[in-house]
Amino acid sequence: SEVQVPLGVPCNGLASRPGCVPFPLRPYGVKKPYKEVIDICWGDAHSGGTKPLTFVRQVIAVCIYPELLQETTIAPDVKERARRLLRECPGGSVGKYCVCGIPFVQDGVCEFISKRDGGVPISPLHTGSPVQFVLKLLVHGKGLAQTGVLTPIPCYPTFVMGLTELGAAMVPYYLCEDDGWCLHVEELRRALATSRSHCNPRILYVINPGNPTGHVQSRESIEEVIRFAAEEELFIFADEVYQDMMYAEGSQFVSYKKVLFEMGPQYSNTVELASFHSVSKGIMGECGLRCGYVELVNLDPSVKQSVTSAFNTERNTAVIGQIALNIMVDPPKPGDPSYPTFSQETVEALPGTSFQAGSGGIYAYLRLDLPQKALLQAKEEGTDPDLMYCSRLLEEEGVCLVVGKEHGQQEGTYHIRICIGTTSTRLKEVLRRLKSFHLRFLNEFS
Repeated sequence: SEVQVPLGVPCNGLASRPGCVPFPLRPYGVKKPYKEVIDICWGDAHSGGTKPLTFVRQVIAVCIYPELLQETTIAPDVKERARRLLRECPGGSVGKYCVCGIPFVQDGVCEFISKRDGGVPISPLHTGSPVQFVLKLLVHGKGLAQTGVLTPIPCYPTFVMGLTELGAAMVPYYLCEDDGWCLHVEELRRALATSRSHCNPRILYVINPGNPTGHVQSRESIEEVIRFAAEEELFIFADEVYQDMMYAEGSQFVSYKKVLFEMGPQYSNTVELASFHSVSKGIMGECGLRCGYVELVNLDPSVKQSVTSAFNTERNTAVIGQIALNIMVDPPKPGDPSYPTFSQETVEALPGTSFQAGSGGIYAYLRLDLPQKALLQAKEEGTDPDLMYCSRLLEEEGVCLVVGKEHGQQEGTYHIRICIGTTSTRLKEVLRRLKSFHLRFLNEFS
């Protein structure tokens, strides 16, 4: 069962991915007792072994190649959805420009939000890949005028990289690990007060369910955050892309939009909110299609007009991504020919069936309680303890994880992130290898 692998150069370009720390180079040709390197660090469901949803891919295929409408093997509801989407596409083709988005798709998103939130009013909506685009419109200034963005720690690295690229100041606030990664308003106040000496904090970024922590905010927690934002006149960015990935018993997702409007006019008419969702994450897992939506609440009319103009003139939303977005907000229903397959595939795609951590999302964020000897060894090698741990795990067991340092962590704590949005067979193999390595590691440094 032994194979020869190029050590220290993770397969598929892992070392060059955002958030992946390049491991030390090792010689080629060293035999290892495993057949493959398992990449479990990246939040890409399909690369993790999860199969694309049949209904999604069939509808997309028919829209791209309408001649498939003649195929008898394709379900009637697939054909019906494809025909409707093609009728709504400019020129009846997915290859035409689509500057303002497809109204039919946007109407479907509005209906989805209305049902989810109990019929609260719908605010201006834009489809595409909106998080960085909206940030770009709001970030400006330098020095004390530089836009500050309160950012949870831990947080996924690409968001932090995006802030740097746009010229924003990241204002870190720490989630409380000892309280299940809860967001405490006291910590927000500390971070805000500290930041005002070097920037202008304007945006509060929250991730619910959390990435990488998997924590799901309660209604009470969301209310506290909204009150805080109202007091400090902060614009809330609610990243809710894992809202359909709830698996812990008793855990329930409640949107910021719903809570905001249920708190009454004092807040629902004043607090600025951008709420995001995406086909890249959650049940869909279509990372390569890069499409989602943002709902903008309580924007100043002049700002709202500028945002709308910017979306309409600078964004040419990919039509295929919008097709996937339509299916995400309006999936097959009981009684539809495709429903049994769709239902079975989405159940199998849910993380947590064999390993549960947190309450939602697709990641497990594990704390490493490393022996003192291991910490001293890392110091002697001139590296971080969690990086040393992950580097050795890759070499000895062929498992590639994300180092906690890349997400940010409290001084003196060490973590690893595992993507659990994969097949149960693959996850079991990862856990088997991780357990084997961890016990050896502890024994070596005890």
